[in-house]
This record gives sequence, structure tokens and C-alpha cells, in this order.
Amino acid sequence: MGDDAARLELQDGTVFPGEPFGARRPIAGEVVFNTGMVGYVEALTDPSYRGQILVLTYPLVGNYGVPSDSRDAHGLPEHFESDRVQVAGLVVSRLSLDYSHHDAVRSLSGWLESQGVPGLTGVDTRTITKRLRARGVMPGRLVADATVPFEDPNLRDLASEVTCKAPVVYNRGGGPRLAVVDAGVKVSIIRAMIARGFEVVRIPYDADPMAHGPAAVLVGNGPGDPAKYQRTFTHLRGALESGVPVLGICLGCQMLGLAAGGRTFKLPYGHRGQNQPALEVGTGRCHITSQNHGYAVDPLSLPAEWEVSFVNANDGTCEGVRRRDGRAFAVQFHPEARPGPRDAEGIFDQFATLVRGGKAGGGRRAA
Repeated sequence: MGDDAARLELQDGTVFPGEPFGARRPIAGEVVFNTGMVGYVEALTDPSYRGQILVLTYPLVGNYGVPSDSRDAHGLPEHFESDRVQVAGLVVSRLSLDYSHHDAVRSLSGWLESQGVPGLTGVDTRTITKRLRARGVMPGRLVADATVPFEDPNLRDLASEVTCKAPVVYNRGGGPRLAVVDAGVKVSIIRAMIARGFEVVRIPYDADPMAHGPAAVLVGNGPGDPAKYQRTFTHLRGALESGVPVLGICLGCQMLGLAAGGRTFKLPYGHRGQNQPALEVGTGRCHITSQNHGYAVDPLSLPAEWEVSFVNANDGTCEGVRRRDGRAFAVQFHPEARPGPRDAEGIFDQFATLVRGGKAGGGRRAA
């Protein structure tokens, strides 16, 4: 493929030529941007990016390479957020061909090539970002020798592409049973709950968490339009009615809002980065948070027994919800962020305290 054939095309007709790296093939997806300075390894393996072409705004990418595929004692990837690269494609301003880090075993370009994911460098990512901020995220495609049609991945059932296929138990017998609804959950969330003494049963996104006799339920992050996952938030409604503590993270916040009877809507360009200010309602404290989401809960749609707990200081959108009786709450941001700010890690501690002080969710069953 000649380098002059490589380019990013947006659906509005804008074209950004560049140099290809990674896999040499055309792909289509939703073009989004992330303002983080570091963390491309974690971002690229985050299932919330499924079906998206990710534009990284930081000018130099790839300088610390990519670590190995090693697993921890629980069988979870040590360095990644899932078992594969999830983005459809990657766009950067300047790709570093040289890398240096004590954990690195390969280059970013080599890693993407091995995963079949194309990249584009030598692109004015600042201009792309300004265009997406002005017009909103939109379908795009990375063009090589051949081309592909534009596609809106949010029309697909993206959660089915990233969920586990059967229940998986971690830290068996280690403490209260936590059912984690996997619509694309990051492994750092699972690891954070294991570290707090939970036995974690990870279940498919459309399974009923209460069938596993949990002491509590957590629904994590994931890709796509939350309103498409009706079976998921219908099951969550049952969990809320059972009285067990429930925690939502990112997509899980939207799911909890839908389970409560509220509505969700798509943000113009989303919140993706490690510098999102979330104001805590009631205290006024500002948490600097890591986020990756394109949808949010409409606060005016929440029923009387629910309230907003966090608000984005930039655009005033809902960053968290909670039930007034304290049995369930959710945040749009990522308390487990690695790398990223650790301001909100206490969310997991609050949930662990709630679970240990509350009632269990019935008899335990084998996963």
C-alpha cells in the first residue's frame, strides 16, 4: 500500500491524510477523541471503545511501548483492560518508532499489527478534535488501498461482542459474593473488588445477577447505546427491588438510571480523558476523574426516590446518581483508573462498607 493512500475520512466529507502503521487494512467506526496524556495501552484495550476510531490528542504516542500479555494470580491481564485491542483504529499526531520502558516488550505499531488494528500518524489531531467538538462525534473510516462503507457502531449490539460468554468466578470463597454484570467491564474494576475482599462472579451482560445469590451487584462499563440493552437494565430493576446494594460504573450509571425509570441521551462528543472535573453534590468537592463515555442520564427523568450525586463542572451533565435510601448508587467516571487520577477510588470503599453493613441477597448458588 502506498503511504499516499492512507487517510482518515469523516462522514461530513473532511479528509485527513497521514502515514499508516499497525495493520494495513481499511476500517470504519465512530470517530472519538481522548485528551489523556498517557495510558494508550489501557485505552486501546478498554471495551468501551469497541467499534470506535480513537484519536489521541496528546502529540507524542508510543514512546513507552507495549508490555507483555502476562496474567496475575487470578488469571486477569496484568497490563491491559481486556484480552485484546478493542478500538477499530487509532489516529495520532506523531508515532514514536523508538520506545523505552522497563515493562515494554514491543512497539505500539507492532502490537496493533499483530491484533489486526490499523493506525494513522502524521495527522493534525488538534484540528480533528476541534471539528468533533463543534459538530459532534461522527462515523469515519481509515482508508487504505480499499475502502469500506461508513458505519455507526452504536446500531450494533456492541455489548454482545465484548461480554464473557459464561460465568467466571474469581477469588472463590474469599468473601461476600459480588455479581459483576459484564457489558465490557474493565479488569481493573474486577481487581479492585477482589482487593476489597469480594468473591466475584462475572456474568454475561444479559444474564440475571440475582440468579447467582449475590450479596451485592456491580454493573460496569461497556460500549454503545445503553437503551439497546433492555434485558440488562430489566434484570437490574429486579436487583434494586431485592434490596441488595448495587453499584454502577460508567455504562453502569446509565443502566442504573434506566432501571430506575429514567432516560439516557447521547452527548455531542462525550467525555473521554483523565482530566474531567466532577463536582460532588452537597459538598461542592471537585474530583478530577478519568472518563470514557458517550451517553449520560437525563437528571430530569429520574423518579423522586433518586437524585443526582455528581455533576460535570464543564458542561453540567450528570456524572452520578444515587437512590435516596442509600442502597444503590452509580458514577459515570472510573474510580479504578490506571493510569489516571485516583481521586475517586474511595467509591469502591464506600460500596464495600455498604455491602458489609447490609443484608445478603438470598442463598448462594454455584456459578
